[in-house]
Amino acid sequence: MKAKDVVYENDLQQALIDNLEEFLIELGHGFCFEAKQKRITIGGEYFLFDLVFYHRILKCHVLVELKTKEAKHEHIGQLKTYINYYKKEIAQPSDNPPVGLLLVTDQNKALIEYAVADSDMPLFVSKYIVELPTKEELEIFINKELAQL
Repeated sequence: MKAKDVVYENDLQQALIDNLEEFLIELGHGFCFEAKQKRITIGGEYFLFDLVFYHRILKCHVLVELKTKEAKHEHIGQLKTYINYYKKEIAQPSDNPPVGLLLVTDQNKALIEYAVADSDMPLFVSKYIVELPTKEELEIFINKELAQL
């Protein structure tokens, strides 16, 4: 792995903050930035949310957890914990339940399916890319996907 390919969570988070306007536009209409590295205490132990937004139209918090590796079931458990905390301790009575978004570099779709199967929480896992693929890589990917149809 090349040094430029290694992205640390704090670096990714800072890059999103540095480009907050573009990131909010990409998220869509209604998002308001609330916090980065939001510190909470659960049972005397400290935890940090990566990014917290409030969606003024949906009237709910959106909790974003960034991982610079493949999604693991413990990441989903971590996000579920944060959602439950926010629902009980932070959300106002007029708010809708918070939404969790786990952004990862890769995902095992079968693992994610099982990890969220029993959840009644709005929780999403999505793969992000650090740089755009080449034209050739896109062609290979599209052809592979078409072959599976």
